[in-house]
Amino acid sequence: MRSIMLANRLHLLLPFALPAAADASTALHDIQSPALDRLIARATLVERVIGEDFQRTLPHERWVARQFGALPSGAAAADEAPLAPYMLRADGGEPGDATWACVQPVHVRIAHDHLVLIDPASLELSDDEAHALLAVARPLIEELGVRIEAPQPARWYLSGDGFGTLAGASPLRASGRNIEIWLPHEAHSGERSRAWMKLQNEVQMAWFEHPVNEAREARGLPAVNSIWFHAQGAAQPVHSPFARVLSDAAATRGLAITAGVETGAPPASFAALSALADGANTGAKAGAKADPTSGPANSAGSANSAAGATLVELDPFSAPYIEQDWARWNDAFAAVQADWFEPALAALQSGQLSELGLTLCGDTGSVTLTVTRGDLRKFWRRRVLASLFIE
Repeated sequence: MRSIMLANRLHLLLPFALPAAADASTALHDIQSPALDRLIARATLVERVIGEDFQRTLPHERWVARQFGALPSGAAAADEAPLAPYMLRADGGEPGDATWACVQPVHVRIAHDHLVLIDPASLELSDDEAHALLAVARPLIEELGVRIEAPQPARWYLSGDGFGTLAGASPLRASGRNIEIWLPHEAHSGERSRAWMKLQNEVQMAWFEHPVNEAREARGLPAVNSIWFHAQGAAQPVHSPFARVLSDAAATRGLAITAGVETGAPPASFAALSALADGANTGAKAGAKADPTSGPANSAGSANSAAGATLVELDPFSAPYIEQDWARWNDAFAAVQADWFEPALAALQSGQLSELGLTLCGDTGSVTLTVTRGDLRKFWRRRVLASLFIE
């Protein structure tokens, strides 16, 4: 069986696919995963990153930032993922040399004695609602001397000198938790930012009893009552270890765009990736026949592209993981097992795939493994899934 141009070397990035040790027995209850078990048993362990409980960024964010060289010098081991400028680029904006932060409309719920952030994705915020809220917030933001770009209605980008080195937590890192320790603070001093607190308060007051929120509450939906700051940083030259990147994540796509590599949406399955590859191969052959002027340079470019790995980021796990909905997480795991792990293992065995990389992430740490066809014959390797859990 011939090689797949788009997937001769494939790397799967799976945020929230690795439960913490304390949750593993519940998360993996009655799960059958023979393909993943075989892959893990024979794979080479490339990297195991043990995070900390109060890191503000997520393991998959730090992983992509490191892979593309987007971290400031000397920050490789730090709790940094300055991804906002790349997110802005993926959303259709241009960050230039300015420092940008991503700001999202959110709901903060009042608990017994503290405030809790809910997952922004669970708001079900429509574009019309986001546009209406932004129309009220924009003049308040600009009056404070802050530049705002909003190419996506529910994801805004702010740039202002008053934010300094403000460090915010990823929304999914803080979701479901007391927000007190996750609120933005100056990275070097730990102090709260008066500039941010003023801006946040202005927006919160403007949205209080806003018609959008009154209508949402009448439908039983949570009000949009605050904004969340994260991922601040400035764009810099980056490089891609992948020939192409297929992801729905703005940060990952933005890094790939900045590095000048092909991007796209993640296929629904390994079979869909194969079909995509077949189409690319057919198109490449047709193009070569139709263009008599194509010379060695074009051929070399195609060869280099074919030789590079394809990164596919799959994200069916985040929402159920954050909500601790392990039944839904189980369903997602079973689907990835059938759609990706089983056919990828078969492709390795047949030689259709030369190498498979797996980066499995939790909410604090990550594990990266690679497995080749030759590795599958190393029967003495006995690693088990449980050995990868993050304490």
